Amino acid sequence: MAFVWPLTRILGLIAVAPPLGNSSVPARIKIAFGVVIALIVAPSIPAIPDADALSLTGILILTQQFIIGLGIGFIMRLAFAAIELAGTMVGMTMGLGFASFFDPQTRGNTSALSQFLVLIATVLFFSLNIHHAMLIALMNSFKTIPITTTLQSGFDFHRLSIWGEQIFISGLKLSIPLIAALLLTNVALGILTRAAPQLNVFGIGFTITISVGFLILGMILPYLALPIEHLFQQAIDAMQTMNKVPQHVIPKLTQPFQ
Repeated sequence: MAFVWPLTRILGLIAVAPPLGNSSVPARIKIAFGVVIALIVAPSIPAIPDADALSLTGILILTQQFIIGLGIGFIMRLAFAAIELAGTMVGMTMGLGFASFFDPQTRGNTSALSQFLVLIATVLFFSLNIHHAMLIALMNSFKTIPITTTLQSGFDFHRLSIWGEQIFISGLKLSIPLIAALLLTNVALGILTRAAPQLNVFGIGFTITISVGFLILGMILPYLALPIEHLFQQAIDAMQTMNKVPQHVIPKLTQPFQ
């Protein structure tokens, strides 16, 4: 149990935290990665309760560890959800709402622009060592939220639900430049339609909005690194707050894009 219970918490994080949480990643890779992390963490875990694995207490502990891992990983999943929301809002404003396909992560339709921004965020996720900070927060959670037989896990799920508002706040912040530019484009098209009623605005409207959208996206793309980095830093800070991890434990993120 000194190995199985920590492994359960680690697998809970891997099940939902990007990028390993993606359903396209084979289950064998997820389990193997979790086993390796558990072998590293297990020797340093504080004393665990003496409970039979097949008893009701053992099953409750197992369930508790899995839920804690899900909660920690869900924080980072919310950060990626904010980026997906930004891409969806921009895609709908550009007229690319029809350019959608099946997303294995959410098991639903998602826009192509959302997946493009998620791919950029995934590259930043590894280049800024966010995956290291996330794993360190998970490892330290075994000290701040020890494995016990009590129902009080020590994880603040209420604060986790409140942090979910970052999906809408960060998504709107990331998409504001494009939405503002496209709004001005639509206003200009409206004025042009009033000035020349014989002009077929439906024939040229989509072409203009899509062209302007990609043009503005290409202009602001180099500047998206800092907002996305800030969003990831907020997610790590949320993990620290919800796990009550000391601030000096998590390493500072590198900033190669400044």
